[in-house]
Amino acid sequence: MASAAPGLAQVAASAEDPSKGMVEDGKDGLVEQDHPVAPDQYDERFETSRWEIWAYYSYYIGNNGLTLFNFAPTAAQSLLAQQAEAVGGPDNTILYFAGADRTINSIVLLSNGISFAIQIVIFLVLGSYADFGTFRPNILIVLSLVAFGIGFGWLGVHDESQWQTGLGLYIIGLIAYQLCLTYWTAAFPGLARNTRIMRDKAREFEAGAITRDEYDHVDSMKRNELSNVAFYIQSLGEIVILAVIVGVMFALNVNASVANNNWGLSVLIAFASGVWLLLALPWFILEKRRPGQDPGMNIVLAGFWQLWRALTQIWQLKQSLFYLIGYFLLGDSLNTTVTVIGTLQNEIVAYNTLQLTYLLIVGIAAQALGIWAFWTIQKRWQLPTKTMFNAVAVGIIVLDGWGMIGIWTQRFGFHNSWEVWVYQAFYGLFVCPWYSYSQTMISEVTPRGKEFLFFSLFSIIGKTSSFIGPLVSSAIIDDTGNNSSPFYFLFALSLVSFLWLLFFVDVKKSRVEQREFLEREKMRVGEKGRGV
Repeated sequence: MASAAPGLAQVAASAEDPSKGMVEDGKDGLVEQDHPVAPDQYDERFETSRWEIWAYYSYYIGNNGLTLFNFAPTAAQSLLAQQAEAVGGPDNTILYFAGADRTINSIVLLSNGISFAIQIVIFLVLGSYADFGTFRPNILIVLSLVAFGIGFGWLGVHDESQWQTGLGLYIIGLIAYQLCLTYWTAAFPGLARNTRIMRDKAREFEAGAITRDEYDHVDSMKRNELSNVAFYIQSLGEIVILAVIVGVMFALNVNASVANNNWGLSVLIAFASGVWLLLALPWFILEKRRPGQDPGMNIVLAGFWQLWRALTQIWQLKQSLFYLIGYFLLGDSLNTTVTVIGTLQNEIVAYNTLQLTYLLIVGIAAQALGIWAFWTIQKRWQLPTKTMFNAVAVGIIVLDGWGMIGIWTQRFGFHNSWEVWVYQAFYGLFVCPWYSYSQTMISEVTPRGKEFLFFSLFSIIGKTSSFIGPLVSSAIIDDTGNNSSPFYFLFALSLVSFLWLLFFVDVKKSRVEQREFLEREKMRVGEKGRGV
């Protein structure tokens, strides 16, 4: 790693012989000297404990998306539909928003785009600083507090006359949720590389008992384990939370009237926010404040310098760049697909809170089974991350093909009640593992010590794609008047993305590029220190 990775203390600590472990050019490409130093060096004060890992899982159970990602959009869309009916009658789906008359679905997609555009700016500012010092955990704590406040704020918004306020909470809530998720996720490579098993493997590598490829494979599998188990545990915890929510919905009698349903949605969002707050506390307390990189200069200047270096030097990390392109395209397709299907689903179930909760229980149960199956298969046959990622990409293509059929017929293609149940099961089993494996793939192509910066850059790309896709889909719907018409665009985008990732991304080549990149960084820092 460069100086020190997030989650690793003194990762690049000097060895007795500073030439040990250096990477040199040989006739056959990159080779290591006879006495290698493991890429990860350890300080026992920062060894990852079992309690710390479970605290990490606990935060994810709380930040499950029920609050600001699932039910807040439903609440906002429901208020839009009620306002449209109030001003134009029961068949009206048009409201004046952002300078034009738009359909409800178009307004939701446009709001998504606005939210993601704002996220890009925030990621650019925060991401460049998060790899320095020991203050990184404070970023997540502050962002989480903002998210909690938005969640509780929904208690005051449950009438159609407040639809604009609801949209505001929806937009800001998505920003807070995605930022929290990104800066929580970026910690897992450091946690994995500070575990005792990785310390033991580092010693074996330095003793010559295992090769660098074997070391990298153990490292990759450990990162996959933490990412997948976190997702699995989160899914099980979310089922319990949803079961409690069903009881709350019955107590509020949400089926009695539209007003009761509106209030039920607001209570649900606030309740889930309270659960998130309680489950986040262990991580806030137990996360070890491991030292990040030494900025070597004023931290304000260092942040901009690191961002500039990443943007200009990523061209030397060709495999990272290739994955960045594929991640952009496939993330665009998936995010927009989920939003489009979500709007169709909400119309089918008429925004009924109880039915939406039942659907989520089915979806989350399938999600738990899906991630368990993917991880079990990967562990049993020691499959690389990219193989599992490709399998998920095929599931996304099938999903878009399903929706595309609905352009030509009302009998199939997210037009029927039974389809939303099948969709939840299919999505959970075959598509939801994307949220684990896409992040592990980011860690596969990220140089050690640059995790928070690269996760921020990938999030920026993901958010850029996520506002481009909804804006394009919104324009397609406005032009055609058919809510299923974006699936033409989405199916083609998913297929092209999959083929790009399949043929152009090579993880082994990426590891070589990362090692060369870090050696150049080390030499550049040394020259700066000597005033060269």
